Amino acid sequence: MNVLSAQRGVVKSVVAESGRVLQVGHMKRFDAGLQSARAFISEEMGQLLALKAWYCDSTHRYELTDAAQPLIVRSGTAKRPARDPKADLLQYYMLAHGSHLLDTARYLDGEILEVQARFSERFGAYCWFIDVAFDNGALGHLDLTIPVRMDWHEGFQIYGENGSVIGKTYNPWLYKTSDVDIFHESTGTTTRVLSLDGHFYRRQLEGFAATILDAAPMRGADVDDGIASVRAMVAVAQSVRSGKAVRLAGASGSV
Repeated sequence: MNVLSAQRGVVKSVVAESGRVLQVGHMKRFDAGLQSARAFISEEMGQLLALKAWYCDSTHRYELTDAAQPLIVRSGTAKRPARDPKADLLQYYMLAHGSHLLDTARYLDGEILEVQARFSERFGAYCWFIDVAFDNGALGHLDLTIPVRMDWHEGFQIYGENGSVIGKTYNPWLYKTSDVDIFHESTGTTTRVLSLDGHFYRRQLEGFAATILDAAPMRGADVDDGIASVRAMVAVAQSVRSGKAVRLAGASGSV
């Protein structure tokens, strides 16, 4: 048993013994566009062939967020972490952004079996290209690039036996549902869900509350999903260091 497997057992035991409900903050699972893609994949797509997904933050993201969000009032007595989380950008970008990309890939295409990653850093931009082998036999390619010299660029393409899905996801602070076009091979038609409620942070809290108060099924990421995200990030980091493919079951080291 490696260290990650041991830690997984400890985390699951702590959650079980607490008697509490744990939900991981992967809010993109509450984007109605991604939910429509998952439903199509589960009910109609048949066998999955491949997934391509990308998550690219923008050099201009703070211009957008400053306009979209209330200005933060800061206190001189505010408590801060002992360590600046952005001191190591290689780790910070993977934890803050790569976690969402990897969870989206798992949410749509299933468990990740193996990754092989390449990394490049130039002119202050960080880029990971990650080849993925899914447990169901599908192939995947993930692109995590931060920041790109353009607008926020995030989305995915999925190819399957009975159709395909193309999705465009927006900067989360816009509270805008992803544009997800689903092509149905059986009818030769393309559909797109219309959801004007793009506040997936609130939707995530509502789903969490329903699970706690009404024993509704967990629609968010549970403890196993959170552990899988960490394991995938560790595997990517190990693959970058070694230059080899790494199976998640045997991943070790730090993010």
